[in-house]
Amino acid sequence: MNATSPEAAPASGTGTGPDAAAPGRIVLLTTSHRVAPGLLSWPAWQALHAADRVLCADGAHPQLPYLREAGIGVDETSPTAEELVAACADGATVVVVATGEGEPALTDGLARLAGSGRVTMPELELLPASYDLPGARLLDLVQVMDRIRAECPWSSRQTHEGLAKYGIEEAYELVEAIEDGDRDELREELGDVLLQVVFHARIAEEHPDTPFSVDDVAGGIVTKLIHRHPHVFGDETATTPDEVKEHWLRTKAVEKRRESVTDGIPLGQPGLALASKLASRVRTAGLDVPLPTGDGMGYDLLALAVRAEASGVDPEAALRAAARAYRDAVRAAEGLADQHRP
Repeated sequence: MNATSPEAAPASGTGTGPDAAAPGRIVLLTTSHRVAPGLLSWPAWQALHAADRVLCADGAHPQLPYLREAGIGVDETSPTAEELVAACADGATVVVVATGEGEPALTDGLARLAGSGRVTMPELELLPASYDLPGARLLDLVQVMDRIRAECPWSSRQTHEGLAKYGIEEAYELVEAIEDGDRDELREELGDVLLQVVFHARIAEEHPDTPFSVDDVAGGIVTKLIHRHPHVFGDETATTPDEVKEHWLRTKAVEKRRESVTDGIPLGQPGLALASKLASRVRTAGLDVPLPTGDGMGYDLLALAVRAEASGVDPEAALRAAARAYRDAVRAAEGLADQHRP
């Protein structure tokens, strides 16, 4: 490694003729804090080993111990754009290990230099040494939730029971966003539902006897999904949604040791949804169960819900759509049809 400091390096020339020095190369190496330090891409390791100099402004950068263990000398310095360009004189390659902020001052300075036309700029390359995989921001959410649970006077006192109502509210708001077709609202409401999951998992970690974490929650659902999709992860085949659903219910019955297809259906859910779920279970199981008869609106609504489910219609969604139309008619009668509605 060349030990010359950027300040001492000769200035880059402005000439462009055949005798002009090679412009050199600057590599800005970025890493993700969500990936374990030292797990860098092969192109990154190649660039680091081939560099004439490796610089890093952050002496506490988590990558530095691993780079030095690999025999790469790193100078802890924060050069200006001019100094960095000068360090690339005579064709030198300088790798800058970017800090968590991404070196905005340095990159802005290099952009200004390039636009000035006063110097011959080295080749500039942005090289991601490690990057986020899909789902990586979930790690940020877990960390933020940990801190909120520890430091927020309200969040630190919450319990599963106290948060239960918010889970129901957020689920309904998610359904509303889906039915409205509002993409921005959908993204936000999905985040609110996800927060409920992470919040409950964080509270569960503190249980004195049977704690579990968000990793246990995720691990459990991964295992369940794989087990219930043998047509994806195993040797079985399924060509229709009904075949998939039939296997799902059969597997659940074995897992839960359920005696009836009705086991596990929450009776506290809205009535139309409950009736539809019962009808779906009966139909999927191939059972022929006559509807109970009796006097009263409840039996009429039950029959309507079963008929809707058989037709592939969600009775809850259908009723909500009709209720919205009724709401619009009411507003129109009030002369409010053209005003903004929440």
